[in-house]
Amino acid sequence: MTAIIQTLLLLLAVLVVVAVLARRLNVAPSIILVIAGVAIAFVPGLPPIELAPEFVLLVVLPPLIYLAGVAMSWREFRFNLRSISLLAFGCVVFTTVAVAAGAHYILGLPWSVGFVLGAIVSPPDVVAPLALARRLGLPRRILVVLEGEGLANDATALILYRFAVAAVSTGMFSLPEAAGTFGAIVVGEIFWGIAVGWISLRLRHWARDPRVEITLSMMTPYLCYWVPEHVGGSGVLATVAAGLYVSWNGPLLISSATRLQGVFFWDLLVYLIEGFIFLITGMQARALLERIQSHSPREIVVGILVTTAICVVARFVWVFPAIYLPRWLSSRVQASDPAPIWQRPFMIAFVGVRGVVSLAAALALPFVLQNGQPFPYRDFVVVVVFGVIVMTLVGQGLMMPVVMRWLGLAAIGTAESRVIREQELRARHSASEVAQARLLELETRADVNEDISALLAARNEQRTRMVPRDLEGSFETARLSAKLRLDLIEAERQHLHKLERDGEITDESRRRIERELDLEEQSIACKAEAYEPPL
Repeated sequence: MTAIIQTLLLLLAVLVVVAVLARRLNVAPSIILVIAGVAIAFVPGLPPIELAPEFVLLVVLPPLIYLAGVAMSWREFRFNLRSISLLAFGCVVFTTVAVAAGAHYILGLPWSVGFVLGAIVSPPDVVAPLALARRLGLPRRILVVLEGEGLANDATALILYRFAVAAVSTGMFSLPEAAGTFGAIVVGEIFWGIAVGWISLRLRHWARDPRVEITLSMMTPYLCYWVPEHVGGSGVLATVAAGLYVSWNGPLLISSATRLQGVFFWDLLVYLIEGFIFLITGMQARALLERIQSHSPREIVVGILVTTAICVVARFVWVFPAIYLPRWLSSRVQASDPAPIWQRPFMIAFVGVRGVVSLAAALALPFVLQNGQPFPYRDFVVVVVFGVIVMTLVGQGLMMPVVMRWLGLAAIGTAESRVIREQELRARHSASEVAQARLLELETRADVNEDISALLAARNEQRTRMVPRDLEGSFETARLSAKLRLDLIEAERQHLHKLERDGEITDESRRRIERELDLEEQSIACKAEAYEPPL
């Protein structure tokens, strides 16, 4: 137990150091974490750490998928549903077939094993590249499409993976039966996820206790995921459906206290999960290399290079026709959603980094078949998958800033950011106008005297004047006002601590007042971007 705690503390320390280093280098932390994990794996005397596939698929994956669904805008998801579906379903199937063909004709693997390898490496990971893409200012729609793809592609890949493993184990495969089962899983999981999301929101609304509500939010993804997974599905689509349902219907049912505490809780939880997973992914290098003995280093290197190349090329081959063909074939589609410039699909095709779901699926391969024979090429498949993950994560991840500058997408992202911020400023002022109109209605009530009315009017006017009217407004005044407000808050905070030390107020009183100051300070911080003029 002591060794486990020490190892966890070591990993936590590495996580912190890497986070600081990544910020200084402006590189996605996941890239450095994987590299650091590989380096740590070969430290003499350090016990090997092996990633349990059940832990990843049943414990780690559900909350990550659920939170991504909650963070996704249902309106944007629905608008881009065609592109997302073609990537999450079509591209995954196409990549699986392409890798299977390459594995059979180039690497000499049986077709069935090739399909297993293809299903494992077909879904791109969305966490690592999007973390960097957001900092680089990638256009909003590209982010939405990539994030939407990342929500659903794991479901397609895991279902194909189960069919492929079953085919290897039994030697039988029926395409009509597999297609029917796939359709039933998709429809059933979507309905199950919506039902769980509906029940979860109602229970949280009735509870009205942040601690109970956050506990219910933690239980939701596991209930969505485990039930379909237990009956033969993947659980991914159900978890995505629940997250999207909560995202669309939750704002008016979830209390402000729960949102404030829940955002902090989930951000920290996901940060630690993702950090540990990427770090431990790199640390699998030692255990994997120790297990592979029946294949030469040359075979492994060739297998990794061939599989990686097929994954990258297959994505480019699929993305461009998937984006442009529907618009060429349908004037209605072209009219409602004109064809984008070629740089956008190129960037979508380039961001094809593989991640921990692929590694977990590879490690979950059975060791023996139903007849007692060893699972063919199991260790070879696992090592190749690990190599593909490292090559795409490090290689494509590091090249993303260069590719983005080459494509000229930074300027497009800046222009879109300007539009979004203009919409935000208009929303802030329109909300203040609605509040002012409501105040005029309240003034007619008998219990609202002139003092109360004046106080509320001053509050509304102060909130309105703190935000520039438009992007050409007085940003310097807004920034100076925010800075002075923070200075006033700090003065109040220091005075409170002095009163507590002098025994004039209790610690409990100080905490209550301090919480109000903290909330006001965070409110100012949330508006910080609105005070910055566009570049």
